[in-house]
Amino acid sequence: MRIAIVGAGAVGGYFGGLLARAGNEVTLLARGEHLDAIRMNGLEVRSSRGNFNVAVHATDNPADAGPVDLAFLTVKTYQNAVAIPSMAPLMGSATSVITLQNGVEAYKEVGRAYGMDRVLPGAAYIETHLAGPGIVEQVGDVVRIVFGEADGSSTQRALNIQDTFRAAEINSELAGDVLKALWAKFIFIATLAGVTSTSRASMAPLLADPESKAMVISCLREIEAVGRAEGVGLDDDVVDKIMAYMESTAKDLHASMHTDLELGRPLELEALNGSVVRLGREHGIPTPVNDVLYSLLVVHKDGYQ
Repeated sequence: MRIAIVGAGAVGGYFGGLLARAGNEVTLLARGEHLDAIRMNGLEVRSSRGNFNVAVHATDNPADAGPVDLAFLTVKTYQNAVAIPSMAPLMGSATSVITLQNGVEAYKEVGRAYGMDRVLPGAAYIETHLAGPGIVEQVGDVVRIVFGEADGSSTQRALNIQDTFRAAEINSELAGDVLKALWAKFIFIATLAGVTSTSRASMAPLLADPESKAMVISCLREIEAVGRAEGVGLDDDVVDKIMAYMESTAKDLHASMHTDLELGRPLELEALNGSVVRLGREHGIPTPVNDVLYSLLVVHKDGYQ
């Protein structure tokens, strides 16, 4: 399969590396020293599942890849305004696009540009980072992609993509209701990002304090209410499950937005708490906790020196 990874950083680089190792014709779209290192030394992947190095085509020009069968969109959401139009040379008559980004609106942006029939919304569950130019490091036991047709239909193209994932040893789930999975992750990640960034704390001390814990639960409930207003069939106990996960596995986590804030980088705020605020207003759903989180973080959304 001809595959392009639009934004071959930590997440895109990891999955692109596995797909290239499995014999797919992969092009990594990258920039700067990262791109130079991949061209010179190949892509190095360090993983809890084993390390490997793979020679893979890398470029900063989508036209070098030409039309592909499958494109992954894995850039930060604030880069979409540039990244999505740049994907035009990748689009052939039957090109599919999987979006693996934070938030719940990116797939609609791709759909507006190239047609909703091309887009398969997805979510990546993985902890990974760039250990250096050309070096992707994955840690932890959870590595999974959930994806599917936005309308819940079963299609041959989705089955073919799942077969490609399996051949590359990528754990994947072809979801009948991918928007439900997307929103379940969104409830968690938007809350984690908003509260840890604003408080400059991990979840553990927040959950240990009764008032802070109540705020976390209110944030979760607000996002759940917005998701239901969007027509998403969330489980009745979705917040209870997320709280149980936060109090166990995720209690020591910092969101990537928290790290970006500390390092002065741009924030994915608009795709996370900003999205909650906007969609809440559209549906007449009060979001007071997210309103406060957004208002305190928005001054940093473009980063600082």
